[in-house]
Amino acid sequence: MKNLTNLLIKGAMAYALAMHGANAAAQQVALAAEQAPVTAIDILLEPDATMLQHSEANNARLLKVYPKGFALDAAHRPHITMVQCYVRTADLDQVYDAAGKVLASANLNAMKLEAKYYYIPSKEIGLAGIVAKPTPELLKLQEDLIAAVAPFTVKTGDSAAFVPTPDGSGHDPFLIEYVSTFVPKASGEHFNPHVTTGVAPREYLDKMLAEPFEPFTFSPAGAAVYQLGEFGTAAKKLKEWDLKPSATIK
Repeated sequence: MKNLTNLLIKGAMAYALAMHGANAAAQQVALAAEQAPVTAIDILLEPDATMLQHSEANNARLLKVYPKGFALDAAHRPHITMVQCYVRTADLDQVYDAAGKVLASANLNAMKLEAKYYYIPSKEIGLAGIVAKPTPELLKLQEDLIAAVAPFTVKTGDSAAFVPTPDGSGHDPFLIEYVSTFVPKASGEHFNPHVTTGVAPREYLDKMLAEPFEPFTFSPAGAAVYQLGEFGTAAKKLKEWDLKPSATIK
């Protein structure tokens, strides 16, 4: 009995050491990911309650016809991308300071943006969303943000710059290239400010776009910087600004 007890104690100690080693290894991997020399970021605007209500309603509608789509949640936060780029991880605090100064002077809450439906086709399905009509103020904000963070950007990165995929596989080379070329391919006259709302068959989306659409306006309610993840989602919040409503808003 004594031998059995000693054996169990030794086994428990070995298991504990093994688990400690595994946890330490996992922490080292996580730390290495956090300390990657380059980070892929999304500087974005967070929409107000009006846009959130429309986005959630459209998302619920799309999920009914295409349950394999995605729900709007923490991993798919409704937002308007302003800039995607690679920055030096060591310079992130300077990126926040530079972007914050631009955002603080932009009076975002006073912006009034007009919205309509749209989708991006992908074979038999489409990635749907609500697109906002670019305004001179929004285009100027994007231009100023790009200029503000330019000193801290690098031309490109690799999978380590992104939040790791759930299965640990690398990120799609298309995504890596897309972020590399966001400026100028998705900026200026090519800027398409939008809130992604879900996925559905293209045939259904064509019918949805043909329906009468009741126009509405919305305003940005806040801003944040996220680290990009799988499929270019805003996956990990790095910094946010709680922008107070403008005194000019009635």
